[in-house]
Amino acid sequence: MRKFSFKATVAAIATGTMLAVSGCGAGDPAANSDSITVGVSVYDMSSFITQGKEGMDAYAKANNITLQWNSAGGDVATQADQLDKFVNAGVDAIIVVPVQADSLAPQVESAKAAQIPVIAVNTSLKDQKLDGNVQPDDVAAGEQEANMMMEALGNKGNVVILQGPLGGSGELDRSEGIKKVLDQNPDVKVLAQDTANWKRDEAVNKTKNWISAFGNDIDGVIAQNDDMALGAIQALREAGITDVKVVGIDGIEDGLKAVESGEMIGTSLQHGTVELATGLAVAKRIVKGETLTTTEPIYTMPAITKDNVADAMKNVVTERQAFVDSVPALVEANLDKGNIAFENLPGQTQDGK
Repeated sequence: MRKFSFKATVAAIATGTMLAVSGCGAGDPAANSDSITVGVSVYDMSSFITQGKEGMDAYAKANNITLQWNSAGGDVATQADQLDKFVNAGVDAIIVVPVQADSLAPQVESAKAAQIPVIAVNTSLKDQKLDGNVQPDDVAAGEQEANMMMEALGNKGNVVILQGPLGGSGELDRSEGIKKVLDQNPDVKVLAQDTANWKRDEAVNKTKNWISAFGNDIDGVIAQNDDMALGAIQALREAGITDVKVVGIDGIEDGLKAVESGEMIGTSLQHGTVELATGLAVAKRIVKGETLTTTEPIYTMPAITKDNVADAMKNVVTERQAFVDSVPALVEANLDKGNIAFENLPGQTQDGK
C-alpha cells in the first residue's frame, strides 16, 4: 500500500478567498496518484449512517478511493482499536464518526505522528487538532426542532426528550439548542429526558415507561433523531394515544414518511448521503493537496414540514438512485461554493446566502 506523506498548510489571504491545503508530498508522483485508501470508523450502523455509506461509496467509486469501513457498535474502545489498526496499516487518511466527543486523543496523535490526516464527520471530537472537520450545526438543529414543537403546542404543555448517546457531540449540541428554546418558554415543562442512543427499539421502551409514569400528561416528544421519534410514535400508537406531537431530526426515509402522514410534525434534513460523502471529499482534497475553501465546512439542516417534504422525498426515497449518482459532482460543487447541505430543495442556494 502506498503511504502518502502529509502536512496540511492552510493560508487565508482575505475573507471570502480560497484557502490552499497542500501536502508536503503533493509535488511527487505518489502524492498525486489517482488511488488512495481511506479508513472509516463510525459509531454504529444507524439508519443515518447506512444512508451515508451509500454516498461515500458513490464518491469513492467516482474518485478511485478504496474505503476500509468499520462500525464501532457504540463502543469507544472498539473505535480506538479500529483507528490504531488504520494507523498501523498506513492508510492515506482516516474518517471518524466518533462514539464520544472526548475520546480518541491518543489515536489522533498517533495518526499525526504517522502523517495521516484525520477528519471528523457528523459528530465532533472536542478540543483536538484535526486536519478536517465536517459537522452539522447541531445546536441550530436542536433549536429548530424545539421551535417546531413550541409552535405545535402553542407554547404551553408538557414534553419528554429522547436524547442521543450521552456525551456525544450530537447529543450535547442538540440538547443545548433545545434548552435555549425551552428557557424562552416557561409554560412548557419537561417531564423527563433520557437517552435512547439514537435507536428506535430503545425509544419504544423508553417511551412506554414514560407513558406508564405520566400517561395523558405528555403533550409532545422531542426526539434528537428520527429513529427515536419513530420509536416514540410506535409506543404511543400501541398505547392508543394519537394526540401527542412528535418531532425529530435527520430526514431519513421513515421520518419523511411520518411527516407526510402527519405522525411527525417535522424534522430537519441531515442527509447522510451528502454529509458523509462531503467528509470523504474533504479527505481526498487534503491528501491530494487540492484547493479547499475551508477544512471545517458546516452542514446547516433545512427544516422539513408537510409543506416541502415531497421535495425531500425525491432525493431520499423516490428518485434516490439518480440522486446518489449525482452526489460525487454535487459535493464537489458544494465545497467550492460554500453550502455543503445544498441539494436543490426549495429555498436552498448553493452559496448559502
